[in-house]
Amino acid sequence: MPSPLFADRPAPQPPERGAVDALITRTQRLRGDVDAVRRDSVADEDDPQGRWQRAICDLAMHQLDDLGTHLGQLREGLPDPAGDGFDEALAGHLADGAQRTGSLLSRVGSAEWNLLTDEVSWSDELFRILGRPRAAGPMTLDELPSVVFAEDQALLTVMVTGALVDGRPIDGEFRMVRADGRVRTVHMTGEPVLDADGSTASMWAVFRDVSELRRSERAVRESGESLHRRQHIAHTERRLAVELQEAVLPPWRGSLQFPAPGPGGLDIAAHGFPSVTGTPIGDDWYDAFQLPSGSSLFGVGDLTGHGVTATSAMAMLLGALRGMGLAGIEPGQLMGHLNQLLESSAQPALGSAVCCRFDPARRTLAWAQAGHPAPLLFRNGTGRQLTPPEGALLGATSGAEYEQADIRLLPGDLLVLHTDGLTRTDDPGKSDVGRLLALASRFAGARDAQESLRAIVETFAEDGRENDACVMVARIGP
Repeated sequence: MPSPLFADRPAPQPPERGAVDALITRTQRLRGDVDAVRRDSVADEDDPQGRWQRAICDLAMHQLDDLGTHLGQLREGLPDPAGDGFDEALAGHLADGAQRTGSLLSRVGSAEWNLLTDEVSWSDELFRILGRPRAAGPMTLDELPSVVFAEDQALLTVMVTGALVDGRPIDGEFRMVRADGRVRTVHMTGEPVLDADGSTASMWAVFRDVSELRRSERAVRESGESLHRRQHIAHTERRLAVELQEAVLPPWRGSLQFPAPGPGGLDIAAHGFPSVTGTPIGDDWYDAFQLPSGSSLFGVGDLTGHGVTATSAMAMLLGALRGMGLAGIEPGQLMGHLNQLLESSAQPALGSAVCCRFDPARRTLAWAQAGHPAPLLFRNGTGRQLTPPEGALLGATSGAEYEQADIRLLPGDLLVLHTDGLTRTDDPGKSDVGRLLALASRFAGARDAQESLRAIVETFAEDGRENDACVMVARIGP
């Protein structure tokens, strides 16, 4: 094959071998590092980010393989183009380089069309790329478009015409159909070779099969688009869940007071702790409202799951709790009805809750719990956890019954209700309520429920919790 140079252009000098060897070593080391990252990448169908990361790594490895082969060619230098068997030597050189690095460049073929003698020569690899039997012989420039996709034939015509007529180099990509019907994406580069008079004597070209590379690029693009769609859906669902949660939770924020005709009013403050790890919005809830009888109903709880579905279940549960509370149903019976509601809903869920009913006239607290941490009672500068009555998780057991406990409260008593996300530890079987109990002295000196709540927020605000949490403080008035 003639030299891909114009007759009056001097041949470039090859770079120093040692410098290229260093580049090859660095490329091989980088490829090994990328391969290690690829092996660690998650490729689960349910993990779009993992699929995108894997596709990026595959594409990077393809490109590093190609770079390694290019550098190998640069180090070895091409055989003498004036010698016999140049086509075979070039094909062998490319194959050797590909074998050393495992590059996609093993699928590279060459061709030359001599315009003066009408001779056409193809390398063996070009026959293999196009799946054309060697006995069928190489194709002329007029025949070549017959194996090119109809949509890409115009591009090939423009490139070849530009080379033959205007002396422009060839550089383009199109799809070619093999004899067995398989489609390959081929990148074609080449130049016209001019004679002494400046006329085009022949044209050479190198055909590089880039099908796998383009497939990898397409995988990166499609997995990236899938990840973007999933992120957009997740963002939309989170926004809807936040809006729904804001609409369902009590309209009051911070503190709430329920005055009583005589002594024994109730001062309440509540706060929600969001997750700091990017977990979708959870469904911890709190609620407090005064009943027509003058008593107050308050409680906290959470549901399994995240997002719009779980928030919808929370809305259903809070609506039922408020309705039954206003109807005068006691906490123990109320828990039983909530359990039946969650169990029979279209989208079953599990939940935990603690519900308290405070009668200011008698200063008594009736309460029940469903698989939830018991309230903490603080009195005279010390605190303790109340002994919980029996109660299973909501939605876990059909026909479950819930015990109800009663306790008499004194003026100045402080109750702390919280979800388990506040005191959860690395040990699933343990809860860190000690930090809450250690705040007893601060609670004793606090002027109201809001100031006591502030002490809790300051203590727990910096925790790197994986899930949402909420806390409620209820202070019995003098």
